[in-house]
Amino acid sequence: MKVVFSPEHARHEPQFFLVRGQPKPSAEQPERAERLHAAVTRRGDEILAPAGLGAGPRAAVHTPEYLRFLEEAWEAWQALGDSGGEIIANVHPARGHANYPRSIVGRAGWHMADTACPIGAGTFEAACASADAAATGAALLLDGESQAYALCRPPGHHAYADMAGGFCFLNNAAIAAQQLRRTHPRVAILDVDVHHGNGTQGIFYERADVLTVSLHAEPLDFYPFFWGHANERGAGPGEGYNLNLPLPIGTADEAWLATLEQAFASIRAFAPGALVVALGLDAYEGDPLKGLAITTPGFARIGAAIARLGLPTLLVQEGGYLSPELADNLVSFLDGFEGAR
Repeated sequence: MKVVFSPEHARHEPQFFLVRGQPKPSAEQPERAERLHAAVTRRGDEILAPAGLGAGPRAAVHTPEYLRFLEEAWEAWQALGDSGGEIIANVHPARGHANYPRSIVGRAGWHMADTACPIGAGTFEAACASADAAATGAALLLDGESQAYALCRPPGHHAYADMAGGFCFLNNAAIAAQQLRRTHPRVAILDVDVHHGNGTQGIFYERADVLTVSLHAEPLDFYPFFWGHANERGAGPGEGYNLNLPLPIGTADEAWLATLEQAFASIRAFAPGALVVALGLDAYEGDPLKGLAITTPGFARIGAAIARLGLPTLLVQEGGYLSPELADNLVSFLDGFEGAR
C-alpha cells in the first residue's frame, strides 16, 4: 500500500472542545496521526510525501473567500490585540439574506459551523498539507495505482465548500474525488466514519457525477444532528445521487456489514470509475466519541468487503480517536482490504 503522509499535520494542535457546555481538551490531537503513521511503518508500507500540486485541488472544491479566510484568519485575529490563543467563533449567522462581514470576528462566525474547529497559528498550513495528501493519493490512482491511503490530518468530511466544522477545515475526500473526475466521468465516495459526512454531502448535493454514500450513527441523537437523515437524497441534477444509511446507536459488526451491502448496491448501479473511502475508525466500540460498536476484527471484514468491489480505491483518513486499539484498527482494515484485492 502506498501511503501519503505529511508531518506538517502537527502544526495544528487544537486545545478547545466544548462538550455539553464544558470546555474540554480536543479529541483531535496530533498523536492520532503519529499512531497511524507508526502502524503503516510497522506494516512496511511505502510512505510518500505529498506532491507539490499547489492550490488548485483545494480551489476546485472550496470558495475563494473561504480559502482567503483560512489563510488570513490567524494574523487578523492576532491583530485584534486582546484575542485568545485560538480562533473560536462566538456568533453564527443564520445566513439567509445576511451580508458578509469585514471583521475577523464576524468572518469566523460566517465560516465556522461550530466550536469544534478552533484555528491556531499553524492550522492553515496543516490543513493544506492534509488536503495535499488526499490530492496526491488521487494522483497516484490517476497514474495507474489501484489503491492508495492518504493519511490525512486534520480530517475533512465535515467541511463544506465555505465552512469549517467538526474538527475539519478542507474537505479531503471531496478534493480527492474532484481530482479523480479529471479522468473518470463518475466517482463514488463511501463514508464509513461514525459521523455523517455533512460537508461532503453539501459539496456534491446538486451533482450527478459524484455519488455520496454514508453509513453513520443516527443523527437524531448524534453529531452532526441536522444532516445525515435517510430522506436527504440530493437536489436538482443530484437528486438520487446521495444515499444516507443511518444506524441505531450501538450498532455492531453484523448489522453494520448488512447495511454496507445496501451501499454497495447503489455504488455498483452508479458504475464509478474510482472510489474514495472516507475512512473513519471512530465507529470502533471503544472510541472516545463512539456511537457504533465495530470490533477490531470487524474492520478487517469491512476492508475486505470494500476491496471486493474491484474499483481503483483511495482511502482517505477521517476520524478515529485516541484509544489503545487505534493503530490495530487501521492495520486490521488495511490487512482485510489488501487480502481481498
